[in-house]
Amino acid sequence: MILDNYYTASQGNDKVFHLNPPKIKFGRGALRELGFEARALGMSKIALFTDPQIVNLQPVAIARDSLEAQEIDVTIYSDVEVEPTDRSLEAAIDFAQTKIFDGYISVGGGSVIDTTKAANLYVTYPADLLDYVNAPVGKAISVPGPLKPHIACPTTFGTASECTGMAIFDLLKQQLKTGIASMYLRPSLGIVDPESLKTLPSEVVAANGFDVFSHAVESLTCKPFTGRVSPSDPSQRPIYQGANPYSDISCIEAIKLIGSNLVRAVNDREDDSLNDALSFSGVLAGIGFGNAGCHIPHAMSYAVAGLVNDYKPTGWKTNHPLVPHGSSVIVNAPAVFRFTGPACPERHLEAAKAMGADVSETESSNGGQILADQVINMMKETNMPSGISSIGYNTMDIEALTDRTWAQQRLLVNSPLQVEKSDIRELFKMAMSYF
Repeated sequence: MILDNYYTASQGNDKVFHLNPPKIKFGRGALRELGFEARALGMSKIALFTDPQIVNLQPVAIARDSLEAQEIDVTIYSDVEVEPTDRSLEAAIDFAQTKIFDGYISVGGGSVIDTTKAANLYVTYPADLLDYVNAPVGKAISVPGPLKPHIACPTTFGTASECTGMAIFDLLKQQLKTGIASMYLRPSLGIVDPESLKTLPSEVVAANGFDVFSHAVESLTCKPFTGRVSPSDPSQRPIYQGANPYSDISCIEAIKLIGSNLVRAVNDREDDSLNDALSFSGVLAGIGFGNAGCHIPHAMSYAVAGLVNDYKPTGWKTNHPLVPHGSSVIVNAPAVFRFTGPACPERHLEAAKAMGADVSETESSNGGQILADQVINMMKETNMPSGISSIGYNTMDIEALTDRTWAQQRLLVNSPLQVEKSDIRELFKMAMSYF
């Protein structure tokens, strides 16, 4: 793909991309090697972060036993909120300040991993919460340097937070999602054990799978790295550099794994043989978007999640309204793919084919429409919300959703098409209902 004409260099634009692969240990039983890896990283007194549901499940027990077998002192923090907020991050930071820890372990989904990243950051380099948060919401102050060792042990597969330098949370007062971006946030190691997915309900599997899919397609179709102005200082080259040949390879394979396995995995939770494919798809997509970045569907998802009123999804144990991240992304995706299709139709068509669509008699110019149709069909087969109206929104909410999406310029600039605020407004209208 290095010769793909999508990467045509032009005067003044970048000609260089960087490869930043995460360090991952993958396979059934890998979690049992956590203690060995923690000891190898010099950990002796660690904080283990998890959430109230996972703390009583087998992955935490396996992790604790493995750490204690290496005579590592373990203090468990189990109050992580699903879809973390500024309030829950501050509580986690307060906990991390109670003792002197020389390392961190996260056992849980993206919420747990992101919370651990934030706690590690703010204890290592104390600051006001918004100091490191992405602009324009926060000050976007650069993380000063390396953090303490962190091993991420995901029990879901959607966010791939073990692969990335991002930590995402809800900013309650502003009713939007935002985040912190720095390669220093990326865990020292991700231990991905497919056996940890055994207890996931079908609704969680569906949301995770569509998050993987959207990560991969957004990375494949985002603005190419050659579409960015060449930095005068190499250190100013962004983490999320745009589509690139390295990310392309992992993204296509992630889409294929989701297209081949997600519907069966959602509808037959007794068959855990599919968990290897699901787990690996998440890692591949994490490698892809961890280097390329996402664009409009994720920007819109932050508004959809941040403005939630009273929606409580089936499959999640929660004491507050929330829209699961994968759901908040995929309800926007078909509308966006129809919009961005003309910018790189061949890439949209390639994604549709990888997802399982028959494209044998299809013009590449229809790539965005074919991809959108394939996604909608799979949404139906996996009982996903039929659009943003299914999670409590109506046309009266469009302006507020648009305003909060427009604040996500970090993501919107990655779009393969220049996007205006009026475009966002129309996309939300299109995303109200697909079926």
